Amino acid sequence: MIEGASPGVQALLGTLLTWFLTALGAAGVFVLGGVHASNQKKILSASLGFAAGVMLAASYWSLLAPAIELSKASDFWNANEVLTLVPICGGFFLGALFVYAADWVIDSLGVTNPTISLAVASEKYGTNPFRNEEFGREHNYYNGLESGNSYGQKDDKHTSSENAQWKRIFLLIVAITVHNIPEGLAVGVGFGAIGRSHLATFESACTLAWGIGLQNFPEGLSVSLPLYASGFSLRRAFWYGQLSGMVEPIAGVLGALAVSLFEPVLPWALAFAAGAMIYVVLSEVVPEAHQGGYDKLANWSAMAGFMVMMSLDVGLG
Repeated sequence: MIEGASPGVQALLGTLLTWFLTALGAAGVFVLGGVHASNQKKILSASLGFAAGVMLAASYWSLLAPAIELSKASDFWNANEVLTLVPICGGFFLGALFVYAADWVIDSLGVTNPTISLAVASEKYGTNPFRNEEFGREHNYYNGLESGNSYGQKDDKHTSSENAQWKRIFLLIVAITVHNIPEGLAVGVGFGAIGRSHLATFESACTLAWGIGLQNFPEGLSVSLPLYASGFSLRRAFWYGQLSGMVEPIAGVLGALAVSLFEPVLPWALAFAAGAMIYVVLSEVVPEAHQGGYDKLANWSAMAGFMVMMSLDVGLG
């Protein structure tokens, strides 16, 4: 991030950072691929718990607090205390509703993790750029995915359903894109809000980008490790692990440009991003952190993450 640059450039650099940390997390498969499964679960539980704490703190100090201040400073919304809460509560609710709707779309596809499901579907239908013709065993590890034939073998059933298969892969790509919009949007809105209030500073926006990047680190790892365990090569597991973070720069730049051009929507946008991020933490990150059976480790890691992010936001903001 470069202080003084345009909001679009800052958002692009910030979201490239979050994507890089996603890829860095996915690269952990090269180190942890040979670690015992129980230790992998401990690492994932601790890192996801830490990420949850980071995002909860960032959602308030980097998004909600500036939104509240901007709403109070608005000539329209500060008419009374009730009106001041309208953009805060409204944006917060809409952000959570957006992620809920995105989750509903993903569930309607019959998948529990769109990135992993896309990887398996691409292997199955022969669309993976790293496809290995010898990798032909069945994949029945994830919900909603049918077991497949050896690659290269096109029977009548496969030929007749080819369009449906491509449609499924396309929908999975859309699901991944929609699923990762909140992270990129939060960074973009954070940089677009710089200078609009004394709480919306360059330092706080950078801290938010680092916080979301820290959240993305275990996200990349939580995709690449299961793929490697299911039979994917290290290179292919890494490829799909970093894939989810690639859409964030687009959402970040669009978010920054939108709030720069339409300043009155800024409190709504900040609250929207906060609502989306908190819903993601509560509906996905926390449950995933507890899946490994190390609840106390995840909980204390979340406390540590919250304190670290709080210290960074208060100290640097």
